[in-house]
Amino acid sequence: MTGRPVLYVVICAAGPARDAAKLVGAAVDRGWDVCVIATPAAVDGEFIDRQALEAISGRPVRSSWRRSGEEQRNPPADAVVVAPMTMNTVNKWAAGIADTYALGLVAEAVGLGLPVVALPFWSTALDVHPATRRAIDTLRATGVRVLYGEGEWVPHLPGTGGERLASYPWSSVLDAVSARLGPVRP
Repeated sequence: MTGRPVLYVVICAAGPARDAAKLVGAAVDRGWDVCVIATPAAVDGEFIDRQALEAISGRPVRSSWRRSGEEQRNPPADAVVVAPMTMNTVNKWAAGIADTYALGLVAEAVGLGLPVVALPFWSTALDVHPATRRAIDTLRATGVRVLYGEGEWVPHLPGTGGERLASYPWSSVLDAVSARLGPVRP
């Protein structure tokens, strides 16, 4: 135990995931003890730099359930961030599907009443699907702060996501967590 508040950072398989070290580093700088959880697709598709994330957080990146009888691997979370959040994740999460460790954690976080902030990344072609809008509404109704819409994050045109990677608003997710919890004391 570090004595610092614990932030779970859940990373999905989307373009910005390659730069997730920016989020983790900023969270550590703000005084968080960061535990990184990546979806299997983020790990298997090599969307993340696992070694960099582990070096910055000082903890192993997790992507699978612990085995029965295995000791708890991370301290309990004080808050959870999901960034980048994919269309797949938002729809499964809102539907209550917890078929991965990452989805199980975010579903449980809502049930525990933890502050949860999600920052999406998908195209306008995926955004118009009615399930996506319903999922965002469902998560918001459960208290999840989804940074979606004008003034926050807006979808990109298909095939242009790469152009938006440099401007992905990593700091906005930490600002939103701080707004819910108050400043973290390092």
